[in-house]
Amino acid sequence: MNTSKKELAVAALQNGTVIDHIPSEMLFKAVKLLGIESLGTQLTIGNNLASKKLGTKGIIKVADVYFPEAVLNRLALIAPDAVVNIIRDFDVVEKLRVSLPETIVGIVRCDNPKCISNNEPMATRFHLIDRANGELRCHYCGHSVNTSDATII
Repeated sequence: MNTSKKELAVAALQNGTVIDHIPSEMLFKAVKLLGIESLGTQLTIGNNLASKKLGTKGIIKVADVYFPEAVLNRLALIAPDAVVNIIRDFDVVEKLRVSLPETIVGIVRCDNPKCISNNEPMATRFHLIDRANGELRCHYCGHSVNTSDATII
Protein backbone atom coordinates (compact mmCIF):
# COMPACT_ATOMS: atom_id res chain seq x y z
CA MET A 1 0.00 0.00 0.00
CA ASN A 2 1.54 3.30 -1.07
CA THR A 3 0.82 6.22 1.21
CA SER A 4 1.87 9.81 0.86
CA LYS A 5 1.02 12.82 2.98
CA LYS A 6 -2.05 13.27 0.75
CA GLU A 7 -3.35 9.77 1.48
CA LEU A 8 -2.91 9.52 5.24
CA ALA A 9 -5.71 7.79 7.16
CA VAL A 10 -5.57 10.68 9.66
CA ALA A 11 -5.02 14.31 8.58
CA ALA A 12 -1.50 15.77 8.75
CA LEU A 13 -0.56 18.00 11.69
CA GLN A 14 1.22 21.34 11.23
CA ASN A 15 2.69 21.62 14.76
CA GLY A 16 2.32 19.41 17.81
CA THR A 17 2.72 15.83 18.97
CA VAL A 18 1.76 12.57 17.29
CA ILE A 19 1.73 9.37 19.31
CA ASP A 20 1.67 6.31 17.09
CA HIS A 21 1.71 2.51 17.51
CA ILE A 22 -0.70 2.39 20.44
CA PRO A 23 -2.49 -0.98 20.66
CA SER A 24 -6.14 -0.34 19.68
CA GLU A 25 -7.49 -1.74 22.94
CA MET A 26 -5.29 0.70 24.92
CA LEU A 27 -6.03 3.90 22.99
CA PHE A 28 -8.56 5.40 25.38
CA LYS A 29 -6.42 4.46 28.40
CA ALA A 30 -3.62 6.40 26.69
CA VAL A 31 -5.94 9.42 26.33
CA LYS A 32 -6.68 9.22 30.05
CA LEU A 33 -3.02 8.78 31.04
CA LEU A 34 -2.06 11.86 29.03
CA GLY A 35 -4.97 13.88 30.42
CA ILE A 36 -5.86 15.23 26.98
CA GLU A 37 -9.62 14.74 27.12
CA SER A 38 -10.10 18.30 28.34
CA LEU A 39 -7.53 20.12 26.18
CA GLY A 40 -8.80 23.15 24.29
CA THR A 41 -6.65 22.45 21.24
CA GLN A 42 -7.29 20.41 18.09
CA LEU A 43 -7.18 16.71 18.92
CA THR A 44 -7.37 13.81 16.49
CA ILE A 45 -7.81 10.24 17.69
CA GLY A 46 -7.72 7.35 15.25
CA ASN A 47 -8.51 3.80 16.30
CA ASN A 48 -8.40 0.41 14.60
CA LEU A 49 -6.09 1.72 11.87
CA ALA A 50 -4.15 -0.85 9.85
CA SER A 51 -0.74 -1.76 11.27
CA LYS A 52 1.75 -4.30 9.95
CA LYS A 53 3.25 -4.78 13.41
CA LEU A 54 0.13 -4.69 15.64
CA GLY A 55 -2.65 -5.70 13.22
CA THR A 56 -4.60 -2.64 14.27
CA LYS A 57 -3.37 0.41 16.13
CA GLY A 58 -4.42 3.69 17.61
CA ILE A 59 -2.93 7.11 17.00
CA ILE A 60 -3.25 10.41 18.85
CA LYS A 61 -2.49 13.81 17.30
CA VAL A 62 -2.48 16.91 19.47
CA ALA A 63 -2.01 20.29 17.80
CA ASP A 64 0.36 22.84 19.33
CA VAL A 65 1.10 20.73 22.43
CA TYR A 66 4.45 19.21 23.37
CA PHE A 67 4.35 16.87 26.35
CA PRO A 68 7.14 16.56 28.92
CA GLU A 69 9.08 13.30 28.56
CA ALA A 70 7.95 12.15 32.02
CA VAL A 71 4.31 12.36 30.91
CA LEU A 72 4.97 10.51 27.67
CA ASN A 73 6.84 7.73 29.43
CA ARG A 74 3.67 6.85 31.35
CA LEU A 75 2.45 5.37 28.07
CA ALA A 76 5.10 2.63 28.33
CA LEU A 77 2.82 0.96 30.90
CA ILE A 78 0.14 0.27 28.30
CA ALA A 79 1.89 0.84 24.96
CA PRO A 80 5.56 -0.18 25.26
CA ASP A 81 6.14 0.16 21.50
CA ALA A 82 4.57 3.62 21.16
CA VAL A 83 6.48 6.16 19.10
CA VAL A 84 6.22 9.89 19.75
CA ASN A 85 6.76 12.28 16.84
CA ILE A 86 7.33 15.98 17.41
CA ILE A 87 5.97 17.92 14.43
CA ARG A 88 6.94 21.42 13.28
CA ASP A 89 5.73 22.83 9.93
CA PHE A 90 4.34 19.42 8.89
CA ASP A 91 7.76 17.74 9.34
CA VAL A 92 8.89 15.28 12.00
CA VAL A 93 11.72 17.04 13.81
CA GLU A 94 12.13 14.50 16.61
CA LYS A 95 11.15 10.87 17.05
CA LEU A 96 11.11 9.31 20.53
CA ARG A 97 10.31 5.87 21.91
CA VAL A 98 8.56 5.70 25.26
CA SER A 99 10.45 4.11 28.14
CA LEU A 100 9.24 2.99 31.56
CA PRO A 101 10.43 5.38 34.27
CA GLU A 102 12.32 4.00 37.29
CA THR A 103 9.56 5.20 39.64
CA ILE A 104 5.85 5.31 38.82
CA VAL A 105 3.71 7.47 41.10
CA GLY A 106 -0.10 7.62 41.19
CA ILE A 107 -0.75 5.64 38.01
CA VAL A 108 -0.84 1.95 38.98
CA ARG A 109 -3.01 0.49 41.74
CA CYS A 110 -1.44 -2.02 44.14
CA ASP A 111 -3.28 -5.35 43.99
CA ASN A 112 -2.49 -6.11 47.64
CA PRO A 113 -5.69 -5.26 49.57
CA LYS A 114 -3.65 -4.81 52.77
CA CYS A 115 -1.28 -2.26 51.19
CA ILE A 116 -1.35 1.10 52.92
CA SER A 117 -1.89 2.80 49.55
CA ASN A 118 -5.30 1.10 49.36
CA ASN A 119 -6.30 2.06 52.89
CA GLU A 120 -4.96 5.58 53.35
CA PRO A 121 -5.32 8.70 51.16
CA MET A 122 -1.92 8.55 49.46
CA ALA A 123 -0.48 8.16 45.99
CA THR A 124 0.71 4.73 44.94
CA ARG A 125 4.43 4.36 44.21
CA PHE A 126 6.03 1.57 42.23
CA HIS A 127 9.67 0.92 41.33
CA LEU A 128 10.76 -0.70 38.09
CA ILE A 129 12.48 -3.96 39.00
CA ASP A 130 12.87 -5.63 35.60
CA ARG A 131 12.63 -3.42 32.51
CA ALA A 132 12.80 -6.32 30.02
CA ASN A 133 9.84 -8.11 31.61
CA GLY A 134 7.95 -5.02 32.82
CA GLU A 135 8.03 -5.99 36.49
CA LEU A 136 7.08 -3.36 39.07
CA ARG A 137 7.29 -3.54 42.88
CA CYS A 138 5.15 -1.55 45.30
CA HIS A 139 7.22 0.86 47.38
CA TYR A 140 5.05 0.34 50.46
CA CYS A 141 4.30 -3.39 50.67
CA GLY A 142 6.73 -5.00 48.21
CA HIS A 143 3.97 -6.59 46.11
CA SER A 144 5.12 -7.22 42.51
CA VAL A 145 3.03 -6.78 39.38
CA ASN A 146 3.73 -7.04 35.67
CA THR A 147 2.86 -3.99 33.58
CA SER A 148 0.61 -6.14 31.38
CA ASP A 149 -1.48 -7.06 34.47
CA ALA A 150 -1.30 -3.70 36.23
CA THR A 151 -4.51 -1.86 37.08
CA ILE A 152 -4.26 1.70 35.79
CA ILE A 153 -5.89 4.22 38.12
